[in-house]
Amino acid sequence: MKIFCIGRNYAEHAHELGNEVPHEPVVFMKPKSALLQSHAPFYYPEFTNELHAEAELVLRVCKNGKYVQEKHASKYYNGVSVGIDFTARDIQDELKKKGLPWEKAKAWDNSAIIGEWIDITPEMRRDDINFSLYKNKELVQKGNSGDLLFSFDQLIAHISIYFSLNIGDYIFTGTPAGVSECVVGDELEGFIGKERLFELTIK
Repeated sequence: MKIFCIGRNYAEHAHELGNEVPHEPVVFMKPKSALLQSHAPFYYPEFTNELHAEAELVLRVCKNGKYVQEKHASKYYNGVSVGIDFTARDIQDELKKKGLPWEKAKAWDNSAIIGEWIDITPEMRRDDINFSLYKNKELVQKGNSGDLLFSFDQLIAHISIYFSLNIGDYIFTGTPAGVSECVVGDELEGFIGKERLFELTIK
């Protein structure tokens, strides 16, 4: 199982971090150990003082593939959820200043949260999926799949040029503007539409 992540896939989020808007998907990966298991507690990591939660739509890959054409890409994922790509922002900023890889800021154990899955049906508007993140019952992030710089199908096609897609892989499709810092005791809830797909307390 692989976890693909897409950076800077909403223009407003790229701007809020002072990054350029990319001309092609920015792809990085998290290892299997980054996935927080269902009902396991999430602990604030001891190596950071600036933990950010980035809410994202997540795709579930359902078919093996390589060099997938965009026109066939919709056959390669059959579920969508909302998740969190946790980021140790202070560590990431220091690594970026030095021009170094920043897996330590993004890919550490339990840094990826995925909620319950919603099956994708033929009538679902894949370009109009609303999602949101609440922190302590207050809305902190909201997004819509129609605002993605690179659509679900474009991401499948692009990723498959470089990596084989396998059943059970996940794709974090990018976070919208509004990324916020988290502290111990914060309660996070992720929604697609009005359906809550995960809740998490930072311990």
